[in-house]
Amino acid sequence: QVQLVESGGGLVQVGGSLRLSCAASGSIFSINAMGWYRQAPGKQRELVAAITNGGRRNYADSVKGRFTISRDRSKNTLYLQMNSLKPEDTAVYYCNLDQRVGNYWGQGTQVTVSS
Repeated sequence: QVQLVESGGGLVQVGGSLRLSCAASGSIFSINAMGWYRQAPGKQRELVAAITNGGRRNYADSVKGRFTISRDRSKNTLYLQMNSLKPEDTAVYYCNLDQRVGNYWGQGTQVTVSS
């Protein structure tokens, strides 16, 4: 089993920054990719950013140039640096880990951007 624990969410003003962290533990073998998704009220969950095991990064158009995904392999931790936050970034952010033997989700962390 794999456990993913997100942290770093909170309330921030427009234009502010937050850094999300996702600590992975458990039966981690061969990771294909890790990523951040978000879900706003009444909307479907969407990909925000992902990073493959080879280091290739992919971003949603809405966050390009503002968000940066990174991974510390030694700590099995995934990060999402979010700058220039907008009200439309308000959502629950979920960490995802995809490996050969399964796909796993964290419990989510709330990000609220106030104007």
